Amino acid sequence: MKKSFINIAMAAVVLLSSVAMMQHARAAVNQDNVMTKMADGTVIVNTTSLAKDVRGYNSATPLKIHIKNNKVVKVEALRNRETPKYFAVVKREVLVKWDGMTVSKARKMKVDTTTGATLSSNAVVENMHRGLDYYKTHK
Repeated sequence: MKKSFINIAMAAVVLLSSVAMMQHARAAVNQDNVMTKMADGTVIVNTTSLAKDVRGYNSATPLKIHIKNNKVVKVEALRNRETPKYFAVVKREVLVKWDGMTVSKARKMKVDTTTGATLSSNAVVENMHRGLDYYKTHK
């Protein structure tokens, strides 16, 4: 009985280690991908490599676009070198405009840019267009 328990415990340890290694390997692979599918069905499109040439006032303005059931759940700004004071306005006023929209509607939407942060706003809009286009062609 004691020997069976030890064998079962060892098998469980090996199994859990294998699962952890697979999850780590999958996470490592997903770090380089433009599109990552989460366990809950959410797809995250990272525009870093899709829009390297799209610049705001000071830098590129990459985004993570969270999409679930073909709707934009949220848009998250990634690290950039835009002026924090102005980019905070972009985050507050522009990034939320797509929340809850279908991918098709979000792509067609004309977005008013934020006064004082026009270049950053325009760059965010172009990142959204490229990210949504990528999603539509690769989902």
